[in-house]
Amino acid sequence: MKILTLDDFDLKGKTVFVRMDMNCPIDPETNEILGTKRIEEAIETLESLKDSKVVIASHQGRVGNNEYTGMNKHAEVLEKLMNRKIKYVEDTIGEAAQNAIKNLEDGEILLLDNLRLCAEENYEFTPENAAKTIMVSRLSKLFDLCVLDSFPSAHRSHPSIVGFAQVLPACAGRIVEREVRNLDTIMTVAKAPHVIILGGSKVPDRLEAIKLLIQNGRADHVLLTGLIANVFMRAQARIKSPLGIKREEEIVAKAHSLIGEYPDVFATPVDVAIDKDGQRVEMDVREIEKEDKIFDLGPKTIEYYSKLISGAGTVFISGPAGFFEKENFKYGTTQMLTSVANSMATTIVSGGHLTTALKQQGLADKINHISTAGGALVLYLTGEKLSMMKALEDAAEKHRSK
Repeated sequence: MKILTLDDFDLKGKTVFVRMDMNCPIDPETNEILGTKRIEEAIETLESLKDSKVVIASHQGRVGNNEYTGMNKHAEVLEKLMNRKIKYVEDTIGEAAQNAIKNLEDGEILLLDNLRLCAEENYEFTPENAAKTIMVSRLSKLFDLCVLDSFPSAHRSHPSIVGFAQVLPACAGRIVEREVRNLDTIMTVAKAPHVIILGGSKVPDRLEAIKLLIQNGRADHVLLTGLIANVFMRAQARIKSPLGIKREEEIVAKAHSLIGEYPDVFATPVDVAIDKDGQRVEMDVREIEKEDKIFDLGPKTIEYYSKLISGAGTVFISGPAGFFEKENFKYGTTQMLTSVANSMATTIVSGGHLTTALKQQGLADKINHISTAGGALVLYLTGEKLSMMKALEDAAEKHRSK
């Protein structure tokens, strides 16, 4: 590989910054962690660093959404999973965090609080400017090595993802190493027709990736679910009322343009499930009223999509089909995953929410590749160079030239 791994470094006694992605699904009502898959995945890298002083950094949610929380519960989960003490500090770059790092002993692990409590981590920078941020300037002098193991956020140019690798020796953790090897192997044997199933709520990211997937021969059929399906139905004038999302007119216009450019590629729902006083009510898309909140796919859409999946050579699914955290509205997500698992295609399941749902259904052993990465994996499949991978390749080149 073009990147370095943990096997390329002497780790004993070193103080190591480990950028992980422990961003988990959070129950909007109880604030409890719903799925621990990303925390479980972290263990392999941490065990490889058993003789080092380890500082874990991660974000959780986005500022303003209901998954934006501190990391104290993540520390508790990790402690139980590893059956060892995990230190935790309610700080990211301040004096408390710096002192906690300085006081670490060999073999100890410290988890910093949510990186997005630091304003800089909510913006993207060029690698050169990321290296000049307060976060990197303050913390980098405390570390000997930077380990990047946050594949789900590898497409972001945040300071923690591209900045530290500019000023420290840097390598991939076990998750990133495995993802790259497995995906490269799978994509060499992937065959048409390629069926892409896209859901979730991060619509702008999806729109950017869809065109690249189609142009690069990775998407013969795009089956839309979740909020992005609503955007395309609005573009088709099948939903008459505004959706109430940011930059809606711009996003709907992009969806309309994609439909016009690739009219035979997209599939949108024919029926949906709405929330009516807490109850699931199914209806034809043509019956949707202005006040109706769409929370899931309907049975006719599931049947329609399942037929397309059954004829696929390669299936990639990313993002839940609806509000699957609510019991009444997890049906679409579970049925889509069941159809993917039962197909004869090469299958890739992507994203933290879907990996949680897969585990709940006991279908994981029927999938060729499971990744907690969502948008990053979509972009990786388009052939785009991810920000974190570029940072790792540059660090490797610098290390090898010494």
